Amino acid sequence: MKITRQTEYAIRTLLELSRIPFGELLQTRVIAEKQGIPEVFLKKTVQLLARAGLIHTKRGAHGGVGLVRPSSEIVLADVISAVEGPLAINVCLEEGSECPNKGSCQVHRILGRLQQMILEELSSKSLADIIEMERANKANSP
Repeated sequence: MKITRQTEYAIRTLLELSRIPFGELLQTRVIAEKQGIPEVFLKKTVQLLARAGLIHTKRGAHGGVGLVRPSSEIVLADVISAVEGPLAINVCLEEGSECPNKGSCQVHRILGRLQQMILEELSSKSLADIIEMERANKANSP
């Protein structure tokens, strides 16, 4: 399993939106500049996030992108799923996968537990939690 650059960009975009008051919009140009994301690539990422219902977009002079839900209600698992699709660390763990050895395969069971642990960890921290951890880290830095 490897998280793509697009997922990284999606996380960074959502964190940037989490730093502004909920309900406000931020232009993609501003996000691209602050995060060092190519604007053309960012626009594709924004489309995925909008399609997943994590952000909304508004065109025009006062347009931009904003969070659909408060950052406290969006977890990393939501973002990864929006860009990558459902998490599966092995093909045998993909939804709808047919493997004749599922019932007796010990590797399947081990990987299944590992996948569940990963999902639990990715679901345990919201964007707001991450922003708060960043603030605490800065406050404790010399």
